[in-house]
Amino acid sequence: MIIGVTGKYAAGKDLAAEILEKMNFFHVSFSDLIREELKNNKKKITRDNLIAKGNELREKGGADVLARIALSKVKDGENHIFTSIRNPSEVELLQERSDFLLINISSPENVRLSRILQRNREKDPKTLKELRDKESLENSNDPNAQQLEKVIQMARVNVVNDSTREKLENKMQKLVFDWIFKLQDKRPNWDNYFMNIAEAVKMRCSCMSSKKGAIIVKNKQIISTGYNGSPKRIKHCTEGGCQRCTSRHLGRIKSGVYSEPCICSHAEENSIVQAAHNGISTKDSVLYTTFTPCTTCSKMIINAGIREVVAKVAYPDDIGTALLKEAGVRLRILK
Repeated sequence: MIIGVTGKYAAGKDLAAEILEKMNFFHVSFSDLIREELKNNKKKITRDNLIAKGNELREKGGADVLARIALSKVKDGENHIFTSIRNPSEVELLQERSDFLLINISSPENVRLSRILQRNREKDPKTLKELRDKESLENSNDPNAQQLEKVIQMARVNVVNDSTREKLENKMQKLVFDWIFKLQDKRPNWDNYFMNIAEAVKMRCSCMSSKKGAIIVKNKQIISTGYNGSPKRIKHCTEGGCQRCTSRHLGRIKSGVYSEPCICSHAEENSIVQAAHNGISTKDSVLYTTFTPCTTCSKMIINAGIREVVAKVAYPDDIGTALLKEAGVRLRILK
């Protein structure tokens, strides 16, 4: 999971991040990304320079540039904490992930000022007016600048930090417990899982027509795969093995108007033949194919005892579709 933290000046964002770091979250600070840029440019690291450099980076690389850089640092299977998020476009990019949660750390204005005065940093505001003036710099109408208030409004959870560190720790631990399982990546359903594999299988296609892939599944196990291409030990279509495809791509014949036979086997045909070659029964299996089968492949599917065909794209062969229907083979087109 990735927890994004936003909030106003001295609300406790860094403390929240520190707590999560102790829970083995990897910390990526958008401000640190900007600090690196300032160091590279040999500029002094001040709050004003951080704001100016952040705005400059967004103008040059897009409003979500810092979020893109932060995501490049994410380690698969680990939890992360992103801090210093100050632009809505950053949030929008991160929200495309199912494992992202934006939280706002909030605290009353007088409490925040008290914290600021206690830490006594040279450039920090000393009055409520100075604090408000500082925060106004983070609320521009420029889409490439900081828009902290808009970001805060995009948070799904508000964590109030108006008391002790111990209470904030308890709140953060509860937050992680409440969300850790909700934010896991969703697994594809079985149809999409197998169709994605069929899409990968079709990349082995050696035919110069459109690539197609098919897999045969039984009890949720793949028993055979196939793609369209030349038979075994026959020169590939992509190497000039199929005269018809060569003639079509040279412009000698039109697509769909053929006087020569095609030497390639179709994806569904190959998947059935491969199962037979390996002595595997296809009875009562399901065939996933990137295109609905043609008439010839439909006949093979029926005779192979396949009970269902799941396709991604409808191929214009009404006869093949009608044969499947008459034989009681279920045909589904994935949406």
